[in-house]
Amino acid sequence: MNKPKQVPVFRIILRVLQGALIGLGAVLPGISGGVLCVVFGIYKPVMELLSNPIRNFKTHVPRLIPVIVGAAIGFLGIAKLLAFFLDTYPDQSVCLFVGLIIGILPSLFREAGEKGRSKGSYISLAVALVIVLALLYTLEYVLSVTITPNFGWNLFCGFCVALSVIAPGMSFSTLLMPLGLYTPFVSALGDLNMEVILPAGLGAIVTVICLAKAINALFEHYYSFAFHAIVGIVIAATIMIVPDTFAQALVPNLICLVVGIIAALALDKFNSRFPKED
Repeated sequence: MNKPKQVPVFRIILRVLQGALIGLGAVLPGISGGVLCVVFGIYKPVMELLSNPIRNFKTHVPRLIPVIVGAAIGFLGIAKLLAFFLDTYPDQSVCLFVGLIIGILPSLFREAGEKGRSKGSYISLAVALVIVLALLYTLEYVLSVTITPNFGWNLFCGFCVALSVIAPGMSFSTLLMPLGLYTPFVSALGDLNMEVILPAGLGAIVTVICLAKAINALFEHYYSFAFHAIVGIVIAATIMIVPDTFAQALVPNLICLVVGIIAALALDKFNSRFPKED
């Protein structure tokens, strides 16, 4: 009788750390938890579990428990601190996030070309970039929409959070910021406000049930087109969150931008030493 394969302690710690970064990325403006799942090579098993939880529960959950634990720590643990920095140092915080995204882009582009590229792949990237850029610009500068949070909008926040995981490149902050919902939502997470967390959790569960299989099928059959569209979405979201007042505090903003880029590149180099999940 063969003994079950033992997972090295260091590998478990690495998975917890990756999960924490995924949870962190799900909260940070402009960053997608799904993108980090792709970068860390765990997007496929996560989507397999979400799209068919009953069949894959025994095989996938034991491997993903450290990631899930880490994601919860990163998602809830950073929210209060994030709200503080966004209120106190808004431009510098966002510039750090922009740097992180720029540093992640090479990994994401490399992943997008894993199954080859075609002219259609680049067209997909360009179309996604233009559409998302136009949409976000309209929401923020033309419509100037502001909404008061309530039960229905908290459900919507949960929908956006789930979408940022199952559709890499879709950061929920890019949808919530133009509506004025991002800061209240993050503050509520940091305060463990159940009036916000419970409806958001319900919205996330419904979203996963309704969309996980469809999105998983999209990436199975149209991998290159889908991932290049993701790159376009990420670039558009990054452009839109660059502070309008960037030049007013040029030196500290540039420092934060460079720190973010270096941190993301270092993380990618460190992560490349370890095999991806099967």
